[in-house]
Amino acid sequence: MINHNVECCDECKTHEDLLKIVNDNMPDEDELYDLAELFKVFGDSTRIRILFVLFESEVCVCDLAETLNMTQSAVSHQLRILKQAKLIKNRREGKSIFYSLADGHVRTIISQGIEHIEEK
Repeated sequence: MINHNVECCDECKTHEDLLKIVNDNMPDEDELYDLAELFKVFGDSTRIRILFVLFESEVCVCDLAETLNMTQSAVSHQLRILKQAKLIKNRREGKSIFYSLADGHVRTIISQGIEHIEEK
C-alpha cells in the first residue's frame, strides 16, 4: 500500500446529510466539463503571459509579438484560443486589431491564482 501522506478516515462511514447538500448543489456534468475546459486554457504559460500584457493595456498583435518575443502567427494562435474561451475580445482600428481582457472576471481569476501560489 502506497502512502502519500494523505490522511484517511479510520472507518468508512458516510454522512448522508452532508452528501445531500453536496449533491443538491453540484453543477451538472456539462457545466463541470465547460469549467474544466476553461481551466485548461490557463494551463499554458504563453497564454498567461498574454493575459498579463493585457492587464496593463489594450494592445495589437504586433505589440504582443514584440513584447513576448514571438512571431505574430504564434501569438495569433494563442489569441484564438483565448478568444474562443471568452477571456479576451478584440476591436479593429484601421489596419490594426487591438485585444483586451473580455471582462473583470479574467483579472479576478488570474489575481486569485497569483494570491494562492504566493501563500506561505
